[in-house]
Amino acid sequence: MQFIDLAAQQKRIRGGIDRRIGQVLDHGKYIMGPEVFELEENLAAYTGVRHAVTCASGTDALLMVLMALDIGPGDAVFTPTFTFVATAEVICLLGATPVFVDVDPDTFNMDPACLAAAVESLGAALEPRCVIPVDLFGLPADYAAIHRIAKQHGLFVLEDAAQSFGATCSGKKAGSLAHAAATSFFPAKPLGCYGDGGAIFTDDDGLAETLTSIRVHGKGTHKYDNVRVGINGRLDTIQAAVLLEKLAIFDAEQAARNRVADRYRQGLKDRVKCQAVPPGFTSAWAQFSVVHRDRDAIMATLRHQGIPTAVYYPTPLHCQTAFSHLGYAPEDFPVSLDLSRNIFSLPMHPYLTDTEIQSVTQW
Repeated sequence: MQFIDLAAQQKRIRGGIDRRIGQVLDHGKYIMGPEVFELEENLAAYTGVRHAVTCASGTDALLMVLMALDIGPGDAVFTPTFTFVATAEVICLLGATPVFVDVDPDTFNMDPACLAAAVESLGAALEPRCVIPVDLFGLPADYAAIHRIAKQHGLFVLEDAAQSFGATCSGKKAGSLAHAAATSFFPAKPLGCYGDGGAIFTDDDGLAETLTSIRVHGKGTHKYDNVRVGINGRLDTIQAAVLLEKLAIFDAEQAARNRVADRYRQGLKDRVKCQAVPPGFTSAWAQFSVVHRDRDAIMATLRHQGIPTAVYYPTPLHCQTAFSHLGYAPEDFPVSLDLSRNIFSLPMHPYLTDTEIQSVTQW
């Protein structure tokens, strides 16, 4: 059994992938070729936003938005501590200060009450500028509550949708739930390419224009007109070609992921704690994560049966050496600390068979 089965997906679409890559090889526009712009149009239409700006990774997507906002020293950016390092990493790369926030014990996403408390207790030395909620494991955060807090304090809301492309909240797609959103096309993501890739979504025309400049070294009217400091953040054309072919089957794969999740939830009912999906929300199910006090024993049993598992995330960010200078104690964020000690993830992909699903739920 595979934790994520990219081979089964490739077998399904190999002919289309070969055709798409062949077209790139024929026209030879390997950087910013026509497939990149076709993909951006399709991504914007899919998420329901005015602009999709592709880039080299999900990390670059986050970084580019913060650069466009001129985030830097003296600025505070609020983000959950229970997530992947990239979300806080980009804040530090610009000299700003990540202010960590605990998560809700049921959804595993940023707790709006904890966000409000963090903003209120911020010292005078820092200016509150931005909040980056994370749509953990594919489930959108509580953006209605977060936007209320953000509006009160003048915060820009940047949706970290690295895991949630395809999810919805009140009928709106992930990627359209904040002032801007960043997603990742890392191969293991619900929509993944065959390398690194990412995209930014926004309805803000001015922000989109700035982002397209930042991703090509701060380009102005031409290649050697640099109007700002930027990065080499382009998505290459072959990866765009791969994503176009995968996007064509994406809705069918999302339906299959939800079928797997429903079977898991039914089969594991009353045995483990599953991530809660609130009314009006759907998840992209990038991971299917559960909580149990005997995590290590259960993982060992599953491993003995040939069933792979993983832990996302074993160490909250406030406990990481890279952020020790911020002075947090492990107990400052009790929910995140508890989750890190008891959470684990089960195989999740669209090609799990009924027999495989049943074996996962019968340990």
